[in-house]
Amino acid sequence: QEQQEAIEHIDEVQNEIDRLNEQASEEILKVEQKYNKLRQPFFQKRSELIAKIPNFWVTTFVNHPQVSALLGEEDEEALHYLTRVEVTEFEDIKSGYRIDFYFDENPYFENKVLSKEFHLNESGDPSSKSSEIKWKAGKDLTKRAGQTQNKAGKKRQHEEPESFFTWFTDHSDAGADELGEVIKDDIWPNPLQYYLVPDMDEEGEGEEEEDEDEEEGLEDIEEGDEDEDEEEDDCDDGEVSLTQTA
Repeated sequence: QEQQEAIEHIDEVQNEIDRLNEQASEEILKVEQKYNKLRQPFFQKRSELIAKIPNFWVTTFVNHPQVSALLGEEDEEALHYLTRVEVTEFEDIKSGYRIDFYFDENPYFENKVLSKEFHLNESGDPSSKSSEIKWKAGKDLTKRAGQTQNKAGKKRQHEEPESFFTWFTDHSDAGADELGEVIKDDIWPNPLQYYLVPDMDEEGEGEEEEDEDEEEGLEDIEEGDEDEDEEEDDCDDGEVSLTQTA
């Protein structure tokens, strides 16, 4: 009887906790909406400054470990024409966001802007939609993925991936779109940290050269020690001969 009453009381307390959690979520959402608006002028200013740096976005994507794994050789070539990236969270935030990619005139497609949107309906079901890419003749990278050798293979030892641009046509699992989440939650808040990432291969090569120099130095030292030992042995032999002669 006591256990049953305790369970009922626990249930009542749990209901109060749930009510407070819902209230907290609503208030947190209001705070997020407030600061999302406050951030917008700074995002705009940042975009204007980024526009002054050639190849900022393609460098940022290539330096990001997860995004880099999705880039083939021709994807990188196409992304050299990418001039601006914008992430816009919808006003109520919970309902979704949009990512816009702005391109200069390029040999791959006609679009000036490629966009992908992610939506959550009232029941919480995710969906996505995106721009139709208007490929120029013979330039559809989504049909050529895997057919060319990645010249950056030295940098990234893996097979040629599907084209980065297949992401715009993939709406199979909008609730688990890793690339969208990475761009929105990791790259967009601070793209500079990835733009400034040093080339790990160059660092690695430098370390290898240092290791080789150290090994050569050790070999020289060892050879020097061997020479000294031989000289000492020669001296010892000379002393023995003198002693015997005496």
